Amino acid sequence: MTEIQNSKTVHDLEERTFQFAKAVRLFVKTLPKTIANIENGKQLLKASGSVGGNYIEANESLGKKDFLMRIKISRKEAKESAYWLNLIRETNRLKNVGDAQDLMQEANELKKIFSSILEKSRSPKFEISNLFWSLNIVI
Repeated sequence: MTEIQNSKTVHDLEERTFQFAKAVRLFVKTLPKTIANIENGKQLLKASGSVGGNYIEANESLGKKDFLMRIKISRKEAKESAYWLNLIRETNRLKNVGDAQDLMQEANELKKIFSSILEKSRSPKFEISNLFWSLNIVI
């Protein structure tokens, strides 16, 4: 099992996205060294790191428009991470297939969290500062 599944639920989204990227890196190190895995691993590493990187940028955004764009990118990168994880899982006989499934679940949960943030942002009462207080309670 991955560190994400073994630890208590991480409520700080910056920390949660960091732990996701870290767990992905540890998972990629275990893959057989084939040309396909090297290329797929590179794509997975980029996407998983970008989830948290763009979320951090969203927290430092210049305004609502910038914030929403970064959140959309984080959601897109979480979806892409799930795609690469699925491709790696389907094209290998992994000894740690459970880790791949756990990481796919985490990528999908992150995607849902970012989708929820975007949904909340459609409210006319939406303010970025109010959102950060509500992020302490994660799905």
